Amino acid sequence: MSTPFPFTAVVGQDDLRLALLLNAVSPAVGGVLVRGEKGTAKSTAVRALSALMPEVDVVSGCRFSCDPDSPDPGCPDGPHEPGAFASRPARMVELPVGASEDRLVGALDIERALAEGVKAFEPGLLADAHRGILYVDEVNLLHDHLVDLLLDAAAMGASYVEREGVSVRHAARFLLVGTMNPEEGELRPQLLDRFGLTVEVAASREPDQRVEVVRRRLAYDDDPAGFAARWTDEEATVRARIAAARELLPSVRLGDGALRQIAATCAAFEVDGMRADIVMARTATALAAWAGRTEVLAEDVRQAALLALPHRRRRNPFDAPGLDEDKLDETLEEFGGSDEQDGDGDDDPDPGPGGGPGGQPEPDDAPQGDGDAAARPEAGEGGEPQPSGGGGEQSPARAAEPFRTKVLSVPGLGEGAAGRRSRARTEHGRTIGARRPRGALTKLHLAATVQAAAPHQRARGRSGPGLVVRRDDLRQASREGREGNLVLFVVDASGSMAARQRMGAVKGAVLSLLLDAYQRRDKVGLVTFRGSAADVALPPTSSVDAAAVRLESLPTGGRTPLAAGLLKAHDVLRVERLRDPARRALVVVVTDGRATGGPEPVALAGRAARLFAAEGTASVVVDCESGPVRLGLAGRLADELGGTAVTLDELRADSIASLVKDVQGSRRAA
Repeated sequence: MSTPFPFTAVVGQDDLRLALLLNAVSPAVGGVLVRGEKGTAKSTAVRALSALMPEVDVVSGCRFSCDPDSPDPGCPDGPHEPGAFASRPARMVELPVGASEDRLVGALDIERALAEGVKAFEPGLLADAHRGILYVDEVNLLHDHLVDLLLDAAAMGASYVEREGVSVRHAARFLLVGTMNPEEGELRPQLLDRFGLTVEVAASREPDQRVEVVRRRLAYDDDPAGFAARWTDEEATVRARIAAARELLPSVRLGDGALRQIAATCAAFEVDGMRADIVMARTATALAAWAGRTEVLAEDVRQAALLALPHRRRRNPFDAPGLDEDKLDETLEEFGGSDEQDGDGDDDPDPGPGGGPGGQPEPDDAPQGDGDAAARPEAGEGGEPQPSGGGGEQSPARAAEPFRTKVLSVPGLGEGAAGRRSRARTEHGRTIGARRPRGALTKLHLAATVQAAAPHQRARGRSGPGLVVRRDDLRQASREGREGNLVLFVVDASGSMAARQRMGAVKGAVLSLLLDAYQRRDKVGLVTFRGSAADVALPPTSSVDAAAVRLESLPTGGRTPLAAGLLKAHDVLRVERLRDPARRALVVVVTDGRATGGPEPVALAGRAARLFAAEGTASVVVDCESGPVRLGLAGRLADELGGTAVTLDELRADSIASLVKDVQGSRRAA
């Protein structure tokens, strides 16, 4: 077994280490979600925590780690005789992102259950993690069906395995720790709320600290055991402090003044539900115990808020978690009791000179030139508008307020990654039939299995009540669910689209579709075209909020190289098919349909569009043409693509529901 990197040897990352230690002191805090860029010691620190956790007493021979003082009465290995127990280190169990459902919750031997009527159960990772740590690296990439199982176990403290009338239940209470890189996509709100605390980590910009990180890492890689031995005393000190804090924890007093501050803070930041209040109370109590105190102070409440609230406050899905610390200090000051003043000289509120009140708009909300730009967008709207300065680049326009859209789906039946957009054959969903299993059996179709085995019972010499089942009789359930798609946005950023009001509306529409993609667990990509070329502003990624950031800063102006944009999008799809052939694509072209620049730009754009139609790629054209004179160029482009066109106004209407579902019909009509 490899030697883990010592917890106390981690350089910096004070918030991360504190959050992990508080959970070691009080597992009731509810775990930690660690968000941050790659290469910031997230996984290293989490894996090192297990060495500091106190040992646990377990019933000897119990595969489910029952506590000998209060064994689970429903334990599958029970009932347990009193007295026999053993001590072992607390486990840290890692859940791989690509794990199967059987690996997580355990598996039943279906053949023995049918033939012998016995519950032959092999425990899964949830059983291994009971009374320990369940660690999920890249938790935001976890499949939805595994997320659902985690949510159930975290809510009930138990895991239930139900397979065709056979039921097994066992206790599953664990410390949930997850790490994620936000650039690869966000976490479902339901699972996000299950993490007690969250911390943001980033690499230090201090050269001395970075040097020390490299020095320690190289020393560890050269001699892991020797490096760990040099930190033995520090590890023992922290381990003893955790044990002392655990003993002190029941004696810590959470006074009414601290409770009022907790409730007021949660109300001020408009968090949903009451879990935030409870987690803050437990965290503040653990902070006091960690500091060796028996009284919760205002400083504990403040630190607890910074750890427990950022991921729970109401926010736009594309906003990064965080708290307004000035607002937090004002709330604590307003509701702080006189008996809980720290005496640190922080009683007077900071006047904040130059900071401006929180409700004031930013200086660039209404720049001097924007009023004029907003007054001029209609000029030339019926024809080719000419940007000021001879068609040069204009400053980015602000996106209009996003709105809710209905489902855009790819026609047909796919086999891509689980999601919430298009119909697909999946491991989870509605049962639509049965087939012979290819490889390991994962979802038994009981009726089809019995039907296949029934004609052979006499020939197999059946004499008892059990059904004689052989491997050839087993049938796999075929299920239909939903898949996630690659939604590739191809956005016209040329001068013909650059009137600020219109471009703001265009960005608002794309932002709305991005929000829909975020909710449906899609990958997204962004191709823009302007001037004389097209650029991949964002390669296909699961980080929809990264696409929103790129969209917000999108510059505009110049000619309209529509063909270049379509060809660039075609190249992106070609590469993505090699990487993930099962994931189907939906191309959303946002343009007024004009094509300028170069020889025969319209004909070239038509030839590029027909490449998509020939490959059967689902597409939608969002027609951004406005003004009294409409040329209908976007509609012609949609015909060439074999897709459907919709105006910006129609994008808000209920008619959007039929945009893509009739793509095949549109192709037949063309």
